[in-house]
Amino acid sequence: MKTVIVVFSDPKAGSEESLGRVFNALFLAYELKDKQQDFDLVFQGAGVRWPAELALPEHPAHALYESVRDRIVACGGCADVFGAGAGLAPTGVALVRDKSIPGTSGVLDLSRHLDAGHRLVTF
Repeated sequence: MKTVIVVFSDPKAGSEESLGRVFNALFLAYELKDKQQDFDLVFQGAGVRWPAELALPEHPAHALYESVRDRIVACGGCADVFGAGAGLAPTGVALVRDKSIPGTSGVLDLSRHLDAGHRLVTF
């Protein structure tokens, strides 16, 4: 069964809790990859700000981020709303815009994963 790990936490919150959430999401992704299980790591909402932070070599979770980067996607409409598009561009993270909703250029639709019977784990 596919697992979809969704990060909503905001790095701008500046708290250890935000860092803890993204670290645990990355660790779960790492474990699933190590076990050769199917998963996606999704940055949604204010979480779309994380890849730009995690791409910095000095970030404490950088190595973990790099180890699962090939399985990361981000919500395109969320990047628009939260002003993260410019920061995401150099990371190479794909922006998904599979559901058109008013006021955005399209968002990543988590309901399609539920429809497919995937597990969602949120951080």
